[in-house]
Amino acid sequence: MIEQIKSLKDKKIIVVEDDKLLGGLLSKILINEGCNVRYIESGPPVLASAEAEKPDLILLDLLLPGISGFGVLDSLKKNVMTKDVPVIIISCLGEESDIEKGFSLGAASYLIKATVTVDGIIKEVSRILQQAKE
Repeated sequence: MIEQIKSLKDKKIIVVEDDKLLGGLLSKILINEGCNVRYIESGPPVLASAEAEKPDLILLDLLLPGISGFGVLDSLKKNVMTKDVPVIIISCLGEESDIEKGFSLGAASYLIKATVTVDGIIKEVSRILQQAKE
């Protein structure tokens, strides 16, 4: 865990999740790892926040009120200010077509809620941030 803490310390992460329990849990764990976290519960505010805050990473649910996570991801990747921000999708949508769509729109990783633990999410966040640094 020491190595993960080092790689996550002071990283800016936006958590986009409409499930308050999961979003709050992920935010709290990332804050405990030393991250600066912005928690957003719907799609529309993500674009403005990502432009203003220039996060190191975005954790993105797909089933969101206002605009789907796919729509958010597409907009992020088409925007010159946010196109290089790695996005990890965390969704209950696990069909091959959903996963392919996520990657085709530019996701760095795709995690299925039913098959991943919170520790697994933190490890993936750490891995993607390390990869982005290289």
